[in-house]
Order: sequence, then structure tokens, then C-alpha cells
Amino acid sequence: MVASVWRAVSGTGTDIVVLHGWGLNANIWTPVAPALAQLGRLHQLDLPGYGESPWPAEVPLTFANLCKQTLAALPPRCHLIGWSLGGLIATELALQHPERFYSLTTVASSPYFPATATWPGIDPHVLTTFAKQLSKDFKRTVERFLALQSYGSPDARADVKQIKEWLFAKPMATPEVLDAGLDMLAHTDLRERLASLTVPLLRIYGKLDALVPKAVAEAVSELVPQSSYYMAEKCSHAPFISAPAEFLAQLMPFIQQHQPVLDPA
Repeated sequence: MVASVWRAVSGTGTDIVVLHGWGLNANIWTPVAPALAQLGRLHQLDLPGYGESPWPAEVPLTFANLCKQTLAALPPRCHLIGWSLGGLIATELALQHPERFYSLTTVASSPYFPATATWPGIDPHVLTTFAKQLSKDFKRTVERFLALQSYGSPDARADVKQIKEWLFAKPMATPEVLDAGLDMLAHTDLRERLASLTVPLLRIYGKLDALVPKAVAEAVSELVPQSSYYMAEKCSHAPFISAPAEFLAQLMPFIQQHQPVLDPA
């Protein structure tokens, strides 16, 4: 069974889909939604299990099922943009079904989130700690994660305040969904498959990001050299919130470059 996936659709033209990250919902794209809706028909989704998209009770909470549920909610072809965990989902979908996507953009994302001796990423202890704290006080744990996402940004306090308003305007994900999401961030590894990616890829990072370190950009370039990336100098984990104009200046030409010659009616 496929869950009922909530979406807001605005604009006309080629379909553009944006996927949010762990713990959040479609409201996170508010700063850039009007501009993207000028570029095409924008679909802002609440990922299955988040916001107003309930997770179907009989479906196990796995990364494979999250991707399957998300794919079923997408238009036949689109430009796909994913932030953080949403970028991991978007990459998996583009690897599985390249014929469905004109382009792929990942924002503050990585094919493998945990740090190892040879790979830059999040200290695995951070993810483990959040997982342990979820069962005790999951709302406060999510708020702490939001603070970590904005850490280093010149406007961190304002960013966190705004993100919390968007988050709490919709139903919160359950502790079970949040815990499963942390497990996905801790264990999903797409690095070996990236070389087979055929969808045009743009990657956008924040230089001050505490969750996806700037070294990830070059590490991913070695895995998928045909892709390009942009590093936002004064941004942390959410460049489309901290610097929406700078973000759009990179994203919009990339999407325009990969528009279909004949857009289906």
C-alpha cells in the first residue's frame, strides 16, 4: 500500500519536486518556493511519515520503503531536488529510475553521512546520541538537531526560530519515524553506486555545515566526476534558508540547462 503523500503544487510548466530532510516538512522550502514556481510546476512534498503524510501502519520503516513510497508520489518526469536526508532519497531514486528525472540536485547531502577514518561526515556518536534521546523527549531532541543544522551560520538564531515555526505548523513525525530516519542516515551508503549515475547532478553545500563537512564535496567529486558543486561560503546546513538568492543563482540556471526540449502537456 502507498501512503497518502501530502503536497502543495504551484506554478506551471516542467515539474520540479523538492524533498525535505529529517524531522521536518515541506514548509522548509518557503524561502525559495515562489522563485521555483516561476520556473516550473513546483511540488512541495511532506515525505512519508512526516508532516501531513502518514506512514502506512502495515509497511516496515525502511529506507527502501521510504524511497518506494516517495517515488509513487512523484510526477512521471521531473527535476528532483533533495535536502539532507531528502538528498539521499533523491539520489537513490535517480540511481534506480534515471528515466524519471531531468536533473538531480542535492543540497547539504552526502551519499554516506557518518564519518570514518577515510570519509568526512557526522561523528557517528552524534547520531547515536540523538537516537537515544528521542524516546525520552523527542520534541526537544528535534530542536537540538535543528540548532546543530544552523551551527556556524551568521544568522543561526533567526534560522532556528524560523525553522521551528515551519516545523510546528504541521504534525510532528512520530518517534518511530524519527528513529528510523536516524538509522537511515547512519547506515545508508550509496558511494559505490554513484559512478553509475546518469542523471545530471548539481550539489550545493554550506561551507560552515557541521553535519556535512565541506570535505564531502571533493570526496563526492571523485566518485561522480561528471557532476558539479557549489560551496556557499557563509552558510551551514540549510543554504536555501540562510542565503536564498545565492542558492537560487546556482540552482535555476542548472534546471534551465536541463529543461526538456519539448515539455509534455
